[in-house]
Amino acid sequence: MTTLNLSHIRALTFDCYGTLIDWETGLLSVLRPWADREGLADISDDGLLAAFSLTEPRVQAEWPTARYPTILREVMRQLANHFEVTASDADCETLAESVGDWPAFADTPDAMARLKARFKLVIVSNVDRASFARTQERIGIEFDAIVTAEEVGSYKPAFGHFHRALDLLGALGVDKSQVLHVAESLYHDHVPAKALELRTAWIKRTRKGSSRATRTPESPVVPDMTFPTLDAFANAAIV
Repeated sequence: MTTLNLSHIRALTFDCYGTLIDWETGLLSVLRPWADREGLADISDDGLLAAFSLTEPRVQAEWPTARYPTILREVMRQLANHFEVTASDADCETLAESVGDWPAFADTPDAMARLKARFKLVIVSNVDRASFARTQERIGIEFDAIVTAEEVGSYKPAFGHFHRALDLLGALGVDKSQVLHVAESLYHDHVPAKALELRTAWIKRTRKGSSRATRTPESPVVPDMTFPTLDAFANAAIV
């Protein structure tokens, strides 16, 4: 087992959806039935997720202060326009309210419980408080702080989440140099975190297909460390 020297690290900031929560499975549980009903059976799961990966950040950039359910309603409308089909108000609402139903990755609850015994843990997530409250039940722990797009008025990869998290940790006596950001998305998380000179750990979860619900970053970024699962990270981080 590989071990890390994280003796100086006191806090871990975490992306949630894609890192702790399997948002692709959650998204497809809504998008796949809708696409099939609309005659899009020939569009693969990868094709649906690829369209989502381009649409969601565009909507978030246009409406940075909108709550995440509002973002998802608009994403659904734009996906329908993209594929030249329809999305009813009910379809939009189903996607908007689905976040709390998205499943946790199998290794998330145990790994997070083990990490909590060693580090302060902070969520930095592109959702709203109400959606995350339902998700937190699936993760199974209490975080030391929670930062959402709702409160900072912007969506990652903007810096607002990170500035807020560092301020909250500073109030707890944790210096920026003692923080490690843990995330799956290079675009949403590693690019802004490295721009702010934070150390990062990439949870590079294996997925089917080459397309994902997360877009590719426009500029290259190199995380400080890479692990295939959260369990592998926890095994290495806790010595």
